[in-house]
Amino acid sequence: MDPQTLSELGEKLKANGALTGGDLAPFNDDTFGTSTLGLVWDEVSLDRAVAHVETDERHQQPFGLVHGGVWCAVVESMASIGAALQVLDEGQIVVGLSNSTDFFRSHRVGRCDAVAEPVHVGRSQQIWQVTITRTNDAKVVARGQVRLQNLDPAVVGA
Repeated sequence: MDPQTLSELGEKLKANGALTGGDLAPFNDDTFGTSTLGLVWDEVSLDRAVAHVETDERHQQPFGLVHGGVWCAVVESMASIGAALQVLDEGQIVVGLSNSTDFFRSHRVGRCDAVAEPVHVGRSQQIWQVTITRTNDAKVVARGQVRLQNLDPAVVGA
């Protein structure tokens, strides 16, 4: 995403407290690389991010269940976006250091909702927790935690 678009999103986030509707177009048009998962962003603020995914056969492992890697990718994607917005004003970026995702129950097809919330936002690191629930019965399918490092973009790739 170009710096101008990112800056504009940051300004809208500060002004409105949350991004919804048309403001989420860059999130849903694959600017952030999450459309392959089928992840659809519903609301993003500094305190939480909400998204959903309509799972189907493309998400399944050979036994017809949603592959655990899908849940890991949803957790990583949502935590990364939430954390990146936290350090936007400082001109920093974030990189994931660890992703620990637990699977609580199987799921085959249908909508699942996901909510990401910060556990800790510090100067150098952040921890975000993401909970994924089935929409039809509100039961938790998976829950993950991601630890991220806040970095100056100049040091990345050095």
